[in-house]
Amino acid sequence: MTHIPDLTTADWCKAQASEGSKGCVEVAHLEEGTAVRDSKDPDGSVLFFTPHEWECFLDGAAKGEFTRPAH
Repeated sequence: MTHIPDLTTADWCKAQASEGSKGCVEVAHLEEGTAVRDSKDPDGSVLFFTPHEWECFLDGAAKGEFTRPAH
């Protein structure tokens, strides 16, 4: 399991496509990696990815590997 660094001074950002109070995920890029949290619950759980894990995720997202299936 990856150690999550101190996030008290992290600079969190949210996608411009986020719709106000409907919420979105926020990310904070640190030297050790990237943290992800629910913008509606900033004191809740945080996922943390090493730089390599984050690059793999972005690559998969760009290639459509995580696109939600149509129902």
